[in-house]
Amino acid sequence: MFETLKQPAPDKIIELISLFAADERADKLDLGVGVYKDENGKTPVMRAVKEAEKRLLESQESKSYIGLLGDLSYVDAIRDLVLGDTVEAGRVCGAQQPGGTGAIRQIFELIKSANAGATVWISNPSWPNHEAILKYLGMNVGKYRYFDEATCGVDFAGMKADLEGAVEGDVLLLHGCCHNPTGANITEAEWAEVTDLALAKGLVPMVDIAYQGFGDGLEGDTKGLRIMAARVPEMLIAASCSKNFGLYRDRVGASLIISRDEKENAVNKANLAGLNRVNFSFPPDHGAKVVSIIMNDDALRADWKAELEDMRLSMLDLRQGLADALRRATNSDRFDFIAEHRGMFSRLGLTPEQVMQLRTDHGVYMVGDSRINIAGLPREGLDNFAKAIAAVI
Repeated sequence: MFETLKQPAPDKIIELISLFAADERADKLDLGVGVYKDENGKTPVMRAVKEAEKRLLESQESKSYIGLLGDLSYVDAIRDLVLGDTVEAGRVCGAQQPGGTGAIRQIFELIKSANAGATVWISNPSWPNHEAILKYLGMNVGKYRYFDEATCGVDFAGMKADLEGAVEGDVLLLHGCCHNPTGANITEAEWAEVTDLALAKGLVPMVDIAYQGFGDGLEGDTKGLRIMAARVPEMLIAASCSKNFGLYRDRVGASLIISRDEKENAVNKANLAGLNRVNFSFPPDHGAKVVSIIMNDDALRADWKAELEDMRLSMLDLRQGLADALRRATNSDRFDFIAEHRGMFSRLGLTPEQVMQLRTDHGVYMVGDSRINIAGLPREGLDNFAKAIAAVI
């Protein structure tokens, strides 16, 4: 049986982890893995999470199964966090999922069940797992231009031109904020334009919001999504708590569906439950319960928001510091865009050869497309990193 299997292509980011671990240089620098790091290079457990876990440990009396949709108080909290009061609750259903990736997978499966011939349009570039999951499921993938290599900003004209090829019933996948891998976001006005396009062509929007709170704040990061949600009849949303709650290993996510009406919403809700059943039955409870405890306690919620804002401001400070260091090192404004990007990532616009030279000569590890994790930058080593960049360009 197994002699028919072939060695799968290695995941570039996972492969990078192994290469970094094998490097014996003391001054090596890991900018590839997408986790938040504090000034000590650690990924901390947030204060509110620690307290919520303590309360959960003291109060939990059973490890019995929860429902197929998961902890519904958690699902409601994520709905409110992402959508606010933009859409009436009776039109929104949701399910707890094992991480943002689990939410994306379940939504893709739902799309396939509803319209197997639909094309899912993703940005070029996008998070690699978007295309990988779609291809694994045998679904149609379309790509729209997104990143302008010359300006390191959004190629919005190219994006709109490519989406003219989409047809009614296709799905338009957008990043809610903090675009991965580029860090370049469309503006609120552009969200409105894309909404017009989706309505005119009969496209179903899907929004992957994995970094809410890391860009322009919890509310600011949802403005574009809410502009769209207020106007479209249907929308699919995949949300993650990995970054903004620091619950990476606990796999805490949610899939949300905005339906045309309450009757359709009930059918969509049942289908989400059915997909959970055939994929993993009941979602894991611990991380979602921690989020629910935090979101339903005023003091814990306030402390979580405060720590999340500190994390966001730290990344903005690193962005500005790196842009300034690169201006000094290169004597140019080539990298000023870094300060304008948002979220954990930016793509520097380096060639694969330059990325490899950084790894070989300077012990700097980043993904081959020159995406770097801003949160992985050493605050006291920005000038050295900038000099390494200058040396390879």
